[in-house]
Amino acid sequence: MFRIKICGVTTVDDACAAVQLGAEMIGLNFYAKSPRYVSPEQAQVIAAEIPQTTGVFVNASAEEINGIAKSVGLDWVQLHGDEPPELLADLRSDLPIIRVRCLDERGVGAIADDLEACRTRGREPAAYLVDATVPGQYGGTGKTADWAALKNYRDWLGEIPLILAGGLIAENVAEAIAVVRPDAVDTASGVESEPGVKDAGKMQTFCEASAAAFGKEDVLP
Repeated sequence: MFRIKICGVTTVDDACAAVQLGAEMIGLNFYAKSPRYVSPEQAQVIAAEIPQTTGVFVNASAEEINGIAKSVGLDWVQLHGDEPPELLADLRSDLPIIRVRCLDERGVGAIADDLEACRTRGREPAAYLVDATVPGQYGGTGKTADWAALKNYRDWLGEIPLILAGGLIAENVAEAIAVVRPDAVDTASGVESEPGVKDAGKMQTFCEASAAAFGKEDVLP
């Protein structure tokens, strides 16, 4: 399982820099309305140059997800929209699925209910990514989630890995890791100079802070 994921990468240079600076997973966004969108053709070029990629999808069909995953050679897929639990059963069985849920006024109970629905009507996700809630937006908002509400996530996720996202930057990621103790962290806007354009300095400080907080001895791969 990866620990540091940088999402919304749009160029080969940014992807390679992110990996060199310590990111273990690169997210490629296939949601056409996102400023971080990449076409499958662009994604193929990026994926060929880096070790691991996750494809980010928002309310796409299983046919589209499976097709892009195959053509690009994705290692993971991330469902970042309002996909029904049944969709998970229609995805390729060899593709690990990251199920994204936003922490809203319903609290963690809604995420626990979603996990049960996936288990009974679809397929158990390989990991859950918890993001902050911003109505009408699917990630990359820069808003932080309620870390304290996630402190006891093992009670409802069990051994399923938790990826923490939402407004994480170099200056707050250590605190977030200390409070939540997630299995991994994810950032997009937190390491950008503008939407879709990564900043090498921000990526470096984010990866360094994350690695230190996770207790890694070596910051650079």
